[in-house]
Amino acid sequence: MENNTNFSNHGSESHNFHAKPFVVVNCALNAPLMLVSILGNTLILAAIIRTPSIRSPSMIMLGSLAATDLLVGLIAQPLFIADELITKNHVLYTLSAMIGFALCGISLTTITVISMDRFIALQYHLRYATLVTNSRVIYSIVAVWLIILIYSGLRLWDNVLFHLLSAIFTGVYLAISTLCYIKIYQIVRRHRLQIRSQEQATKRHIIQNRIEKMRLKQSALNTFVFYISMIACYFPSYVLLFLFGISYSTWKTEWTISTTVVFMNSSLNPILFYWRIRHLRVAAVKTARYMLCTTTDLFQKH
Repeated sequence: MENNTNFSNHGSESHNFHAKPFVVVNCALNAPLMLVSILGNTLILAAIIRTPSIRSPSMIMLGSLAATDLLVGLIAQPLFIADELITKNHVLYTLSAMIGFALCGISLTTITVISMDRFIALQYHLRYATLVTNSRVIYSIVAVWLIILIYSGLRLWDNVLFHLLSAIFTGVYLAISTLCYIKIYQIVRRHRLQIRSQEQATKRHIIQNRIEKMRLKQSALNTFVFYISMIACYFPSYVLLFLFGISYSTWKTEWTISTTVVFMNSSLNPILFYWRIRHLRVAAVKTARYMLCTTTDLFQKH
């Protein structure tokens, strides 16, 4: 996302002086978020690469999200911090804004695609394997990256139009995710009612039904947690994008805060996935142990 340091720099020096403590605090907040994003998403990517057994269409999407969030920590946040501390540098400001928008846009789009994937998996579970394949997912991910990277160049042509369109796209993504999660909740609720009626009709498969009920409950809770995290991190920026596109206001402090909140999503995602997805957590722990042992052996040899 974007901070509007360049616009506010046209103000007085006293304004810059009073804003300085806030800038320092904001940069200090971004530093640990950046570290968590880099370490967490690197471990996710390493776990997926080293564990072929967990590579499924949904895991490929998750890998794409982890790669995007990793780049946010490696590139977007350092540029954002540098732009905050080094004012009146138009090239740095433009570079920070374009890369931030592109990476966070790819991340938001990927999260939306994951929500659609979860809905398809529940709604069309018998046909899911034929509808969603690894090759189709890879093609879709490549298309998303290319389209958003090209779209980010629109900012150089018309800044106001770029912000207004970004607000519209963000609203559409949030609406699609909201609809998908509502449908997911309805499907899980219907399945639980069906399982309950089956338990009342026969006692032979009570244990299996209870296991299925717990699995559906866990799936619904997982999707709810991911959805709340996405809404909390992206909704403030959606509002500011819409206001910026209409009024062309600078909204410096608000932009800076909302940008940090959006970046926070790249740090929260690996934590949430470790917490809620057991097989990924197991693979990540094994990968971390392997990396630790390899590093230890290298030190011992030297």
